[in-house]
Amino acid sequence: MLTRIRLKRRRLLKWLGGTALGGGVMVVGRDEWLSAGPGWKGPVSDHFDGRVFFNPWGASKKSGVDLWKWRFTRKPVAWPSEGGGLEEPALGAVVGSGGAAVTLVGHATWLIQVGGMNILTDPVWSERCSPVSWAGPKRVRRPAIVFESLPKIDVVLLSHNHYDHLDVGTLRRLQERWMPRVVTGLGNRAFLEGKGMPGAVELDWWERREVGGLGVTFTPAQHWSNRGGNGMNATLWGGFVVEAGGMRIYFAGDTGYAPFFGTIRERCGAPDLALLPIGAYEPRWFMATMHMNPEEAVRAHGELGAKRSLGMHYGTWQLTDEGMEQPVTDLAAARAAAGLSEDGFGAGVFGRTVVV
Repeated sequence: MLTRIRLKRRRLLKWLGGTALGGGVMVVGRDEWLSAGPGWKGPVSDHFDGRVFFNPWGASKKSGVDLWKWRFTRKPVAWPSEGGGLEEPALGAVVGSGGAAVTLVGHATWLIQVGGMNILTDPVWSERCSPVSWAGPKRVRRPAIVFESLPKIDVVLLSHNHYDHLDVGTLRRLQERWMPRVVTGLGNRAFLEGKGMPGAVELDWWERREVGGLGVTFTPAQHWSNRGGNGMNATLWGGFVVEAGGMRIYFAGDTGYAPFFGTIRERCGAPDLALLPIGAYEPRWFMATMHMNPEEAVRAHGELGAKRSLGMHYGTWQLTDEGMEQPVTDLAAARAAAGLSEDGFGAGVFGRTVVV
């Protein structure tokens, strides 16, 4: 009987494994068992009702009915089993005063070197973005930096708790090696403490903190959070503005389009560099509220007043229905329509170190 139950569970997880909802499906395994932590307890605000967080611009999470409709009707473009296109990182790139270097490791993981500090965003070196090691979306492109080749990591920025952004296994490896300071949204500190990783700095939207010489502001995003059945929107999602070495860098995390990019510019200043998601956007009827497409990312770039933007959140795991390189093609078309050059807004190249 137990064997039959396990086989049925594996078949179900394999069928559900390609979901882009990053934890919205109830799957169980290892120490991630339906766990999002205790969530956040605090005063009511314009994005917290006293129990859960919400988007002031409208809901982003689709219903279970919508999820099943998508799963039964989807027609995803086939991806290769293994993607290439990795460049050799220039981790020793010379960054002068008032400069920074960024390297796209994969998906939303960047190594940012600025102000004498090494920062990782949403670090994931695991093979799958899943609560289990044997099911769920599997990498088609390996991390562009071998973990053992990383420089000393000082700070980790966690945008939210979906499995393709918050990976417990990777965070534990980082903690064991360097004990970096983790900065994240409200409610995630308790979750990390429950995994044996205390001391995270958790921020509300627009809250700013000095972290090891960096100025870090947590900014709004149009998204949601969950890691299982008991923590829907119990923790806060968002992006980051980092200020150091005379530079201002914006990491958007995971977001749909909403009218806050201009507000980020007004409150934090126009970024020298914006790291914006351009993937996981098809079909639009299902994904539009939670993931920008390249055309919307170009619009966000303009509203931010960014001097330069790089696209991310594509070409690593097949989470949605567009082709592996379609975000790059669609970004080129959107950029041309807006009269932008590739130097103004190009897709991040895996492994390429860009000095700004």
